[in-house]
Amino acid sequence: MTADRFHRALGSLRGLSVGDALGSQFFVPANYPFLKSRKLPPAPWQWTDDTEMACSVLAVLAAHGRIDQDDLARSFAEHHDFDRGYGPAVNRMLRLVREGGDWRDLAAALFNGQGSWGNGAAMRIAPLGAWYAGDVEQATHQAEVSAYTTHQHREAVAGAMAVAAAAALVADPEGHSGPEDLLDRVTEAVPRSAVQAGLRRARDMLDYADAGTVAAVLGCGRRTSAHDTVPFALWAAARHLGSFEEAFWRTAQAGGDVDTTCAITGGVIAAAPSGAPPRDWLERTEALPGWLPAPPA
Repeated sequence: MTADRFHRALGSLRGLSVGDALGSQFFVPANYPFLKSRKLPPAPWQWTDDTEMACSVLAVLAAHGRIDQDDLARSFAEHHDFDRGYGPAVNRMLRLVREGGDWRDLAAALFNGQGSWGNGAAMRIAPLGAWYAGDVEQATHQAEVSAYTTHQHREAVAGAMAVAAAAALVADPEGHSGPEDLLDRVTEAVPRSAVQAGLRRARDMLDYADAGTVAAVLGCGRRTSAHDTVPFALWAAARHLGSFEEAFWRTAQAGGDVDTTCAITGGVIAAAPSGAPPRDWLERTEALPGWLPAPPA
């Protein structure tokens, strides 16, 4: 492990956690007016399964320098907190892994043997992309390896690869020449899929200012599938590079699976130091868990 890799990934993780935790506040009806007026709701903001699983990703990278699937599945299961908002299928799977089940069999058996095409593999992966800054090939490969521990459907894997590629490019000062180039490079890095088709549409909509219109075309996670989530989140990240606040509000105001779209967008934006969340937003967000490895000196 190098200190630079860890600190880049930790910066992305912090952005992911703020997007996740603040986004989750807008599932509370009393906070709807705050979202409409772009005002911060009362703190503290608690993060969800998005952040909890992303912490395992970083912990495994710190321990191995790559994704070790067995260790990652073990970490997911050991740190699984039922109250963090996991989907029912993953809740059951992680419980069975804790009880001695083999993640390979359990993940493959989900949804009648098709595997899950949910957005869970994508929501947690931006810090891995930041870890592999500038190396899109390795970032997408390791994202694919990571996805298979819980999500084995082609779309879920493609979604994770897309987010990792975006974060790897954003984390590299020379990784892209602007929003269009960023989405073009991400699109090239993922296999043919509904996610890839959505990314092409997202690229074509970069001149649209209204996130609601874009979300109506691309989806914004209302079906919690990778292809209904990732293209919109990466559209928001590409359009608002370097501005965590603007990216967050645009993403959140579109509705849908707000904690997850904002986690993805926040993790990608914060892969670059210029996209770090505001300090007071970090201070209002629940601290990262104590089991996360300490940053190297």
